[in-house]
Amino acid sequence: MSPSAAQPVSTVTPDKTPRLRRGFRLQWEPAQNGHVLLYPEGMIKLNDSAAEILQRVDGQRSVAAIVADLSERFPGVPGIDEDILAFLEVAHAQFWIEIQ
Repeated sequence: MSPSAAQPVSTVTPDKTPRLRRGFRLQWEPAQNGHVLLYPEGMIKLNDSAAEILQRVDGQRSVAAIVADLSERFPGVPGIDEDILAFLEVAHAQFWIEIQ
């Protein structure tokens, strides 16, 4: 396999602990009728799924604990663990969260 065809190594694994990046704050915004992620240069309006995940990103819970909590809260949702991991990968790539 050529280097350009190699898959990137995931930084979001079940044993890691995500936290919001410094300067980012999650909050409910009545004017937006939803959760937003605030940062010095602006604001990101989140959908309900993203807000549910980011509400659990506290720098204390591991990815595995976040997945377990959401799986319990939303039982029977097929592929929920993969969806959570995929979102956390995107949030990390967008520099919304840090992975410890």
